[in-house]
Amino acid sequence: MKNLVIFDLDGTLLNTIYDLGEACNFALRKMGFAQHPIPAYNYMVGNGVKRLMERAQPDANEQTIETLLKYFREYYDDHCTDATKPYVGIPELLTNLSEEGVKIAVASNKYQAATTRIIDYFFPNIPFVAVLGQNPERPVKPDPSIVFEILSENPTPKNEVLYVGDSGVDMETARRACVDSVGVTWGFRPVTELKQAYADHIVSVPGEILKIVKENKE
Repeated sequence: MKNLVIFDLDGTLLNTIYDLGEACNFALRKMGFAQHPIPAYNYMVGNGVKRLMERAQPDANEQTIETLLKYFREYYDDHCTDATKPYVGIPELLTNLSEEGVKIAVASNKYQAATTRIIDYFFPNIPFVAVLGQNPERPVKPDPSIVFEILSENPTPKNEVLYVGDSGVDMETARRACVDSVGVTWGFRPVTELKQAYADHIVSVPGEILKIVKENKE
């Protein structure tokens, strides 16, 4: 049975790509660099904001990357909920899981302040047991440390844990943490990436996740 479901944030719970892309383009404009079309950011996000800046401006030195990060956060902190919205069926899924007595957590590579703000804004009534974003003292996913931190705060046997995400990074995080994974097809990456990363399950609608949890309970 599954008693704890850990969700990735961007591309899994929320479609954040437009606001992320706009924030990155703002930073690029401030530095006089060429901008990218929003769809291009689907393949730049997923490994934290610093890696996003490096992918958006691959020839930049460390000082330039730090300045881009500053401008990104300056914009994103004020605009992270402008166009972002939950994927269809996600609020209902979270409510249903909670009503089933399943613990719910978030493990994101987005920096902590933005992770907390977005979750509080879009899901104020969901009783998450942990909402963890990127911490400078913890490696980013696919390092499994973020999962281990959630488990240390909410002790749960690993065979009762389900990790849900939209990318190969997420599937690799689950594999390294030795927990079952669910790849979602509505996010930023193609199904082929999920298959190549050996997702234990692949779902196309949020309700299928509840079925996986309930089947395991039975």
